[in-house]
Amino acid sequence: MKAEITISKNNIISRIDDRIYGSFVEHLGRAVYGGIYEPGHETADEMGFRTDVMEMVKALNVPVVRYPGGNFVSGYNWEDGTGDKSKRPRKMELAWQSIETNEVGIDEFQEWAKRAGSEIMMAVNLGTRGPDEARNLVEYCNSETDTYYADMRRKNGFEKPFGIKLWCLGNEMDGPWQICSKTPYEYGRIACETAKLMKWTDPSIELVACGSAHINMPTFMEWERIVLRECYEHIDYISLHNYYGNPNNDTAAYLASSIEMDKFIKQVAAICDEVKLEKKSDKTVNLSFDEWNIWFHSNEQDKEIPKWQVAPPLLEDVYNLEDAVVLGSLMITLLNNSDRVKIACLAQLVNVIAPIMTETGGRTWAQTIYYPFMYTSRHGRGTAVRTFCECGSYDAGNMKNIPYIDSAAVISEVENELAVFVVNRSLDSECELNINILGESHYRPYQHIALEGGDLKAINTADEPENVIPVVKDIGGKITLAPHSWNMIILKNTF
Repeated sequence: MKAEITISKNNIISRIDDRIYGSFVEHLGRAVYGGIYEPGHETADEMGFRTDVMEMVKALNVPVVRYPGGNFVSGYNWEDGTGDKSKRPRKMELAWQSIETNEVGIDEFQEWAKRAGSEIMMAVNLGTRGPDEARNLVEYCNSETDTYYADMRRKNGFEKPFGIKLWCLGNEMDGPWQICSKTPYEYGRIACETAKLMKWTDPSIELVACGSAHINMPTFMEWERIVLRECYEHIDYISLHNYYGNPNNDTAAYLASSIEMDKFIKQVAAICDEVKLEKKSDKTVNLSFDEWNIWFHSNEQDKEIPKWQVAPPLLEDVYNLEDAVVLGSLMITLLNNSDRVKIACLAQLVNVIAPIMTETGGRTWAQTIYYPFMYTSRHGRGTAVRTFCECGSYDAGNMKNIPYIDSAAVISEVENELAVFVVNRSLDSECELNINILGESHYRPYQHIALEGGDLKAINTADEPENVIPVVKDIGGKITLAPHSWNMIILKNTF
């Protein structure tokens, strides 16, 4: 099979917002306790954070981490995670039927984020709580005033504000599984009033309103329209959430998951623009795809885990090679929609549907999905430009004419390079690829990194952490993409 990708440096999609490489840590399973935080671990620092995990997070170069939920936040009292740890309440956590010790809260997490080189995307509880508690949290985190909640922060040992600039107005409030879920009108009103109070407390913050919990919600699109009509002028982004999987073991269809993601993004962007026109507004609301990943492997095993434990091993998907190829393709879609998607959060970061796994008290290792995320995060910063690909296509499931080749290109002025990210969806054919850069003769292929292999179900484990890792391929006289593979080709400007 042969394919040609044509790129024009002048056909710009957008300057990429680095926050598109964000992630997510929820008080769920072993994401916090036994994940980022384990005071008894041999690598733990003086605050109890696992430094082996932190080094792996730093390698991903994650600019923003959403916290503390997720479904968890809709029943969470933020004050429980502040002040003297010996006085913090131990509570029933209803969203995940677990016990929350509150050893870690915003006091600790803001320090973890600094050490990990990340900012926080803070979520407020619009389930059991509302505007008053949200504005108090903003004051606690960001205010320098001589007032109650800012003084509470100081008494807790933090003289300087945390300076959290990005905030979520609740989580998945349309979902019947959500604590105190709401109709679109109910949510739109509370989001509007909460946004007003939060921005009056700190005008410098940005706010994300809840979109539909996923693309198959029965109220999808109606929810977005009603919510935006209520709070459009007070928010900056609307969220998208969706997970992908292969429960029916139809790999050919699974490899085309990014087509569904692309459709979802374009539908929500169109609704934002529709409401903008209705309101005769000069403001553009952009998108925060703040939950996305692959999630299906752990669904059955989670049913067997007893309730009311501290940090039960929930949502611990073990990812294989085909998952990594799909994740690389999803990242390509985010880049190709970077004119509207300004924030995205891989959900989640450690242990819970995550690129990083740990043993409580033991080892840590990278799952297969770690690698396409890491390389795209490192080299996909700069300006996204459109790619035009001539290649064959196939049919799978309900989809027709699926291109065998999925691609995105990013110009990095800092590194003086052009990064081309490519997935070969063919299950059995390698592809000889030609990259044509219009009007440019000074770019030369410099490096080809690939995630490939004959066994699509191959995984990494604590005992075999390098079973599926990227390989450096010989550029030579041509670029060859292995079947069902993710690839990054770096071209250097030699001028």
